[in-house]
Amino acid sequence: MDRQGCGGCACGAVRYELKSDPFDAGWCHCRICQLNSGAPAMAFASVPIGDFAFVTGEDQVRTFKSSDFGRRLFCGACGTPILMRVDHQPETVDFSIATLDDPDAVPPGFHIFHASRIAWFETKDDRPRHERFRPDTRGLEGTDPPG
Repeated sequence: MDRQGCGGCACGAVRYELKSDPFDAGWCHCRICQLNSGAPAMAFASVPIGDFAFVTGEDQVRTFKSSDFGRRLFCGACGTPILMRVDHQPETVDFSIATLDDPDAVPPGFHIFHASRIAWFETKDDRPRHERFRPDTRGLEGTDPPG
C-alpha cells in the first residue's frame, strides 16, 4: 500500500492501512474534536469500516465514549487520536488525516460545527462552512441530528 493509505501514531506503536481511497474529508470544529486533538479543529476523512485495518499495535488502542452518538479510539501509549466511530454511520470509520504518513494527499473539503469554532482560529480557504453537520450527512436523513 502507498503512503497515502498508511498511517499511525506519534510513538509508532499503532500502524494502520487503508484499503480504499478516503472520502468525506473535512474539518470539524466541535468542542469534542478540539479537546480530543488539543487543537482548534480536527481534520478527518472516512473509509468503509472493512477498509481500515490495524497493521500493528491494535492491542495498544483504547476507546472512550466521547458523546451520546460517538466514541474515539486512540493510542494508549502516546495518546494520538486515530479513529472516531459514530452511531449514525456504522458502515464507516472516520480517521484523523494528520495520522496519515502523507496527510497532504487528503485535503479537507468542508467545515462542520463551524458554530463551535474558536474565535481566534479561522482557516483561509473557501470550503463550505456548516454550523453543525452538513445537510446531506449520511445516516441523518429524516432524523434529528445528534449533538
